[in-house]
Amino acid sequence: MQKLVFFVGVAGTGKTTVARRLADRISAAFLDRDTIGGRFVEAILEMNGFDKRDRDSEYYKKHLRDLEYDTAKDVCIENLAAGQNVFMISPFTAELKNKQWIEDVLAAAGRTKQEVDVKVVVVTLLDMELQKNRIVGRQTERDQWKLNNWGDFEKRIEFVPQINWDIPSSSVLVFDNSEELTDEKAEHLFQFVNEKQTTLSV
Repeated sequence: MQKLVFFVGVAGTGKTTVARRLADRISAAFLDRDTIGGRFVEAILEMNGFDKRDRDSEYYKKHLRDLEYDTAKDVCIENLAAGQNVFMISPFTAELKNKQWIEDVLAAAGRTKQEVDVKVVVVTLLDMELQKNRIVGRQTERDQWKLNNWGDFEKRIEFVPQINWDIPSSSVLVFDNSEELTDEKAEHLFQFVNEKQTTLSV
């Protein structure tokens, strides 16, 4: 059975790190939305007189946000249709709220829920200061707005996004990534993604 796993959460929680740890054991197309669309978005922002790092401007949200996500979705669909497992890394906040979104992805790939096991790993950090330190530590230009406006950014954070997809509750795992990602925790994540389970907590 194919796997379609979404690693979601706000900036600095370690979505990519968690996904990479699992990618060591599960072969999958590794699709990070920032990697897929980042350079194009930065170029378009600069061409229109905006800071290339600003993913929070109204211009980005109106003209570029969906373009980035829809491109990542199309790459996901192509890989699913080719029979690949897929890891999707990004917040996907609006998409998770849209019940039809995941249905459209599977239909476009010619797949059903009986053929593709859809899982969501919500990567969180309960410690906001640690989250800020991780954002500082990764030293990416796109995070500068968040750091310069941390008070506003912090107020808007949803630790656990609303998920309206028609998938079992056992297919959603909220994973606190505040502490070290030990082998034991990695094993729990692997079991969650790799096996059908009714409950699992880390």
